[in-house]
Amino acid sequence: MENQSEIKKLIDEINFRNSNSKDYKKMRVEEISKELRDVMRFEQDSFKKIEEFEKTQDNSDLVKYAKMICKNTVEREIVQIQEIYLKKIDKEYLNSK
Repeated sequence: MENQSEIKKLIDEINFRNSNSKDYKKMRVEEISKELRDVMRFEQDSFKKIEEFEKTQDNSDLVKYAKMICKNTVEREIVQIQEIYLKKIDKEYLNSK
Protein backbone atom coordinates (compact mmCIF):
# COMPACT_ATOMS: atom_id res chain seq x y z
CA MET A 1 0.00 0.00 0.00
CA GLU A 2 2.93 2.33 0.71
CA ASN A 3 4.24 1.75 -2.82
CA GLN A 4 0.86 2.73 -4.21
CA SER A 5 0.98 6.06 -2.41
CA GLU A 6 4.53 6.59 -3.67
CA ILE A 7 3.54 6.02 -7.28
CA LYS A 8 0.54 8.34 -6.84
CA LYS A 9 2.95 10.93 -5.44
CA LEU A 10 5.11 10.54 -8.57
CA ILE A 11 2.03 10.90 -10.79
CA ASP A 12 1.11 14.10 -8.95
CA GLU A 13 4.66 15.38 -9.42
CA ILE A 14 4.49 14.67 -13.17
CA ASN A 15 1.08 16.33 -13.46
CA PHE A 16 2.32 19.37 -11.54
CA ARG A 17 5.24 19.68 -13.92
CA ASN A 18 2.80 19.63 -16.83
CA SER A 19 0.62 22.34 -15.34
CA ASN A 20 3.58 24.46 -14.29
CA SER A 21 5.13 25.06 -17.70
CA LYS A 22 7.43 28.02 -18.15
CA ASP A 23 7.55 30.78 -20.73
CA TYR A 24 10.61 29.62 -22.66
CA LYS A 25 10.23 32.39 -25.25
CA LYS A 26 11.34 34.94 -22.65
CA MET A 27 14.46 32.98 -21.68
CA ARG A 28 17.97 33.28 -23.03
CA VAL A 29 19.53 30.37 -24.93
CA GLU A 30 21.63 29.39 -21.91
CA GLU A 31 18.56 29.26 -19.67
CA ILE A 32 16.64 27.17 -22.19
CA SER A 33 19.58 24.79 -22.43
CA LYS A 34 19.53 24.34 -18.66
CA GLU A 35 15.77 23.76 -18.74
CA LEU A 36 16.18 21.10 -21.42
CA ARG A 37 18.80 19.31 -19.32
CA ASP A 38 16.52 19.53 -16.28
CA VAL A 39 13.59 18.02 -18.18
CA MET A 40 15.73 15.16 -19.47
CA ARG A 41 17.09 14.53 -15.97
CA PHE A 42 13.53 14.56 -14.60
CA GLU A 43 12.55 12.00 -17.22
CA GLN A 44 15.47 9.71 -16.35
CA ASP A 45 14.77 9.93 -12.62
CA SER A 46 11.06 9.34 -13.11
CA PHE A 47 11.60 6.28 -15.28
CA LYS A 48 14.06 4.86 -12.74
CA LYS A 49 11.39 5.22 -10.06
CA ILE A 50 8.79 3.66 -12.34
CA GLU A 51 11.10 0.70 -13.01
CA GLU A 52 11.38 0.15 -9.27
CA PHE A 53 7.61 0.33 -8.92
CA GLU A 54 7.26 -2.30 -11.68
CA LYS A 55 9.25 -4.69 -9.51
CA THR A 56 7.31 -4.04 -6.31
CA GLN A 57 3.87 -2.75 -7.33
CA ASP A 58 0.81 -4.96 -7.40
CA ASN A 59 -1.27 -2.48 -9.39
CA SER A 60 0.25 -2.77 -12.87
CA ASP A 61 -2.36 -0.43 -14.36
CA LEU A 62 -1.19 2.38 -12.08
CA VAL A 63 2.41 1.74 -13.10
CA LYS A 64 1.46 1.76 -16.80
CA TYR A 65 -0.44 4.99 -16.28
CA ALA A 66 2.56 6.60 -14.58
CA LYS A 67 4.81 5.51 -17.43
CA MET A 68 2.39 6.82 -20.05
CA ILE A 69 1.87 10.26 -18.50
CA CYS A 70 5.58 10.65 -17.83
CA LYS A 71 6.43 9.84 -21.43
CA ASN A 72 3.71 12.11 -22.85
CA THR A 73 4.31 15.02 -20.49
CA VAL A 74 8.08 15.04 -20.88
CA GLU A 75 7.91 14.51 -24.63
CA ARG A 76 5.53 17.45 -25.01
CA GLU A 77 7.76 19.67 -22.89
CA ILE A 78 10.93 18.66 -24.75
CA VAL A 79 9.34 19.37 -28.13
CA GLN A 80 8.19 22.77 -26.92
CA ILE A 81 11.65 23.62 -25.59
CA GLN A 82 13.43 22.34 -28.70
CA GLU A 83 11.28 24.42 -31.02
CA ILE A 84 11.98 27.64 -29.13
CA TYR A 85 15.63 26.72 -28.51
CA LEU A 86 16.34 26.13 -32.19
CA LYS A 87 14.67 29.38 -33.22
CA LYS A 88 16.69 31.31 -30.66
CA ILE A 89 19.95 29.67 -31.71
CA ASP A 90 19.23 30.49 -35.35
CA LYS A 91 18.38 34.06 -34.50
CA GLU A 92 21.25 34.72 -32.09
CA TYR A 93 24.08 32.74 -33.66
CA LEU A 94 23.36 32.15 -37.32
CA ASN A 95 22.01 35.60 -38.14
CA SER A 96 24.77 37.36 -36.26
CA LYS A 97 27.45 36.17 -38.69
